[in-house]
Amino acid sequence: MMHQQRSEPHLSPSSDTEDIVAILAPRLAYFAGVARTEHVTRAAQEMQVPQSTLSRAMVRLEHDLGVDLFARRGRTVSLTPAGRTFLASVERALAEIERAADEVRADADPATGKVAFGFLHTMGSETVPGLIRAFRADHPRVRFSLVQNYGEAMIERLRSGELDLCLTSPVPDAPDLVARRLDEQKLRLVVPADHRLASRRRIRLAEAADETFVTLEPGYGLRRITDDLCQQAGFRPRVAFEGEEAETLRGLVAAGLGVALLPPPAVPRPGVVELTVTAPRAAREIGVAWLDGHPDTPPVAAFKKFLLSKRGTLLPE
Repeated sequence: MMHQQRSEPHLSPSSDTEDIVAILAPRLAYFAGVARTEHVTRAAQEMQVPQSTLSRAMVRLEHDLGVDLFARRGRTVSLTPAGRTFLASVERALAEIERAADEVRADADPATGKVAFGFLHTMGSETVPGLIRAFRADHPRVRFSLVQNYGEAMIERLRSGELDLCLTSPVPDAPDLVARRLDEQKLRLVVPADHRLASRRRIRLAEAADETFVTLEPGYGLRRITDDLCQQAGFRPRVAFEGEEAETLRGLVAAGLGVALLPPPAVPRPGVVELTVTAPRAAREIGVAWLDGHPDTPPVAAFKKFLLSKRGTLLPE
């Protein structure tokens, strides 16, 4: 009578890296345990697995690798030269896995975990530090990984899993994201202190149609808003300089190189005058976004709840 043997995974010279990892990985801890004790029975007891399971795993591991890892003397084993070479790499790999497991557990800890939080450059000097300070009053040991960037770049980092949450503008509308409006920030037309319009307090944006503008680079949310507001006012802005940060643009305005539509500064900037825009309505929405369906760790869930509680009070008046 013939018995059909169950087919076991095995390696061939043409096996690719993914095959090698899938077949060998479950047996590496067994191998390290046997190598450490040099005794199959003792290793099985320490790892709480049947001795037969351990013995079969070692035989299959040697078969898959095509080399002898152990010299056997009854239930006692010793490493061959190939086994010692293999053990050094296996111990490094297992240590790295253990380190990674410890790290992700630490990041998810409700009291001491980590939040990867992105925000606009204009939120960095005052708004975000204030938010984190208020949050840490109740969660003093939660850690933050902070990323300042423009909106589109932060959305991509959300999608890649590098960020848990981000404050951005405009509030994104995409099927793979969840976004909630938190507040609104008025924009002002910033002009040099010696500009012909500097004596004014209010202005219709159409009155600046002939001015040279300094703006953020394409791709920034504020640049898109600037272009849209100018279009509503009936003109296309003549852009002389493009930058990556709002306060740099204020410096360019102070130097007499143009005018700009900007949110209020954290502290007043000398050399410029900031005019209220009466038409069209010049404001940008600030919202928080996260990846739809992405499970939150306890610290991320707590910070998300905190941010949502700030609807309408996120920004100073």
